[in-house]
Amino acid sequence: MTTILTVAHISVCLFLVIIVLLQHGKGADAGAAFGGGGSSQSLLGAEGPVPLMNKITTVSAIVFMVTSVSLAYFSSTSSTGSMMDAVPQAVMVEKKADPAVEQVIPMPTVAPEEAAPATEAPEAQE
Repeated sequence: MTTILTVAHISVCLFLVIIVLLQHGKGADAGAAFGGGGSSQSLLGAEGPVPLMNKITTVSAIVFMVTSVSLAYFSSTSSTGSMMDAVPQAVMVEKKADPAVEQVIPMPTVAPEEAAPATEAPEAQE
């Protein structure tokens, strides 16, 4: 179901882009009327195929929004887990169980008197 909806969504998206690019802008008719080659009826309201193009654009925009909302709904209801479920649990346990990594070995401290035992000089014997 999701695959069919995704294909329909992409198709409607491409169709909507093409249909919007084929339409003229709002000011294109007035510029053509005063430009010399246009007819006077375009300025007075002879619209030609514009209402049909507007209807096609509206219908395709509605279908695009319905497929978008449907895909979002199916995506939110189909996910049951987390991304962390894919992480192997054994790796996480091994890192916690390794005592060499977590153990801190303190450095022995040596007092200055004990560091170098004083050698007693032989007493002068008389």
